[in-house]
Amino acid sequence: MDDHPIAPVDPAGSAEPGDVSVGDEADEVRRFWGRLGLPGLVDVHTHFMPERVLRKVWDYFDALGPLTGGLQWPITYRKEETERTALLREFGVRAFTAMLYPHKPGMARWLNGWAADFARRTPDCLHTATLYPEPGVEAYVREAVEAGARVFKAHVQVGAYDPADELLRRAWGLLAEAGIPVVIHCGSGPAPGKHTGPEPIARVLARNPRLRLVVAHMGMPEYEEFLGLAERYGEVRLDTTMAFTDFTEALTPFPGRAMPRLTGLGDRILLGSDFPNLPYPYLHQLHALERLGLGEDWLRAVCHDNAAGLFGL
Repeated sequence: MDDHPIAPVDPAGSAEPGDVSVGDEADEVRRFWGRLGLPGLVDVHTHFMPERVLRKVWDYFDALGPLTGGLQWPITYRKEETERTALLREFGVRAFTAMLYPHKPGMARWLNGWAADFARRTPDCLHTATLYPEPGVEAYVREAVEAGARVFKAHVQVGAYDPADELLRRAWGLLAEAGIPVVIHCGSGPAPGKHTGPEPIARVLARNPRLRLVVAHMGMPEYEEFLGLAERYGEVRLDTTMAFTDFTEALTPFPGRAMPRLTGLGDRILLGSDFPNLPYPYLHQLHALERLGLGEDWLRAVCHDNAAGLFGL
């Protein structure tokens, strides 16, 4: 099998943000999971955070062009919070997350307080929390767990920290013991950081082999190395966020030789989208998974059943 097996999706799947009617897209998304016989979708990688923080994230993406030689990253769903939650429900996403993350000390506990409130007023959102290597991290991670957090988010690239930092050792152990999944951006895409890549997180897993890590973006661009970690550690999973889409395939294509490994790990790959920070319609991620040709059982597991089992939905 060659290294570029993924054919482009139909033009509607990769349209510019203004080219797709939200109502039409919602109908198409519902048809997608309906024909699979699913009750809806479970998306483990969606972003909700305090509005002023989200606006700064959007500013970052808006400024990417000059920084990356012309790469454009339009925010397809640049809407108010209530509109964004309503749209996920229109799509039939029965459970989603509030992926949020600190970029400096002193932010995580505040973000966790916001996320707990968001989960209280948004019952279909899995209560999300985050962490950062700083004094007191074990205490506020424990507080979040006791408050009902069901998933954590860690962002090694934005936080610019070593996930194996001694300050995090007891927090990782606590999360492993509690069996709470951690969605972690530790791959080197879209830009490498000092502590991205498989080696730093492999050191964390060596200490905590039962830690339920969900590697974001399939670990791009180190796809094969992160597949290897999932094959080695039975609690490691990967999410599909932006993987296999036309946007990502043009930059960091998934290697064709690794395709059979997707089937072997079919029970530990979870749907993720990056909503609302997408440079294409939500439907395109679903089409990108479908065109892999791995079968309806695989799609059902990835788009719903694997996450439903993990979170006891």
